[in-house]
Amino acid sequence: MTEIFVRYEYADGIARITLADGDRGNPVHHGSVAQLHDAVRAADRDHARVVVLAAEGRFFSVGGDLGAFADADDVAGFIDDLAEALHRVVSELVRSEAIVVSVVQGTAAGAGFPLAAAADVVIAAESAKFSLAYTKVGLSPDGGSSLLVHTLGLHRTLRLAILGDLLTAQEAYAAGLVARVVPADELTATADQVVAGLAAGSAAANAAAKRLLREAAAPAPETAMRKESLSIRTLAEGPDGREGVAAFVEKRAPRFNG
Repeated sequence: MTEIFVRYEYADGIARITLADGDRGNPVHHGSVAQLHDAVRAADRDHARVVVLAAEGRFFSVGGDLGAFADADDVAGFIDDLAEALHRVVSELVRSEAIVVSVVQGTAAGAGFPLAAAADVVIAAESAKFSLAYTKVGLSPDGGSSLLVHTLGLHRTLRLAILGDLLTAQEAYAAGLVARVVPADELTATADQVVAGLAAGSAAANAAAKRLLREAAAPAPETAMRKESLSIRTLAEGPDGREGVAAFVEKRAPRFNG
């Protein structure tokens, strides 16, 4: 029996995609990304006007499954394949005719951050946090992280990527990434209200506005994401990448060689 990592539901022009591995923090791995891709494709086949990306559990997503990285015989190939699969999902979301709404109830870390940010509208609980943190394990950002520069600006994104700072929901709102910040117990109701308004609007006008603005900001997002894949693949097979992943799995501080 196939384990369910992602659930898909569709009704009345609204596709709901839910990361359903909440007990493990909704990690990003080959199985979850494959199901996520299937769900995004299903939303396209259903001609959804709005796609809602949400998650169960305490975390939106903890990011890449580093335990799986450590167990891979060919870690560079493993990570390259995973990054490319995730990038296809992000590409589908940013190029979709539907308006994508992400609902972030907890921390979106690593690849979970750019996945949440791939939405056109981000709604967050006050407790939500956003973190890249790749360099802490000797890797470079992927998942469309470089596209965050268009939203957050260069130096704020550098701060998140290199210093590993957390971005709170309020800071993300002030930076323009998040559209609404509400108490956790109001998150679902607020998201439903926003989604209902979008579903009742002009699908053609919304799609055109999305296409024009996204193409102005990043006319070739796939090129940026391919560069991310090549970078993280190279680092993954190098000494710092191997040490960073091993240290994370062993729950110790990494000893990087520089």
